[in-house]
Amino acid sequence: MLKGIPKILSPELLKVLCEMGHSDTLVIADGNFPAESMGKNGIVIRMDGHGAAELLDAILQVFPLDTYVNKPINLMEVMPGDTVETPIWKTYENIVTKYEERGSQVIGHIERFAFYEEAKKAYAIIATGEAALYANIMLQKGVVV
Repeated sequence: MLKGIPKILSPELLKVLCEMGHSDTLVIADGNFPAESMGKNGIVIRMDGHGAAELLDAILQVFPLDTYVNKPINLMEVMPGDTVETPIWKTYENIVTKYEERGSQVIGHIERFAFYEEAKKAYAIIATGEAALYANIMLQKGVVV
């Protein structure tokens, strides 16, 4: 155990977060995301018993976001014609604004299949048990100053 580290951050996840370098990406995937197939060339961390929002909150306590890009956080866009509601996006926005001085303007959106292509290049994918639809979120790491 360590002081000041959110308990949800497992030793495996902390190790991966530390290994990541500037501009590496991390995907926090919902329960429907094909994490194993998308992450076959990277690292997949299973955290099935946890939700994406609680992980995002814990990660942003220790994870610097890239300041050299406008949108270091990206969400998977809802497919045209899909009538799914995305209330988790507001939850994400509230979490991000707690830790990011630039506020919610750092959050962008990526078309679904483009998101998959970016996820294939991610350093790591965290497979959660998140039940909300379109709850996938990608973070781009910055530097600690």
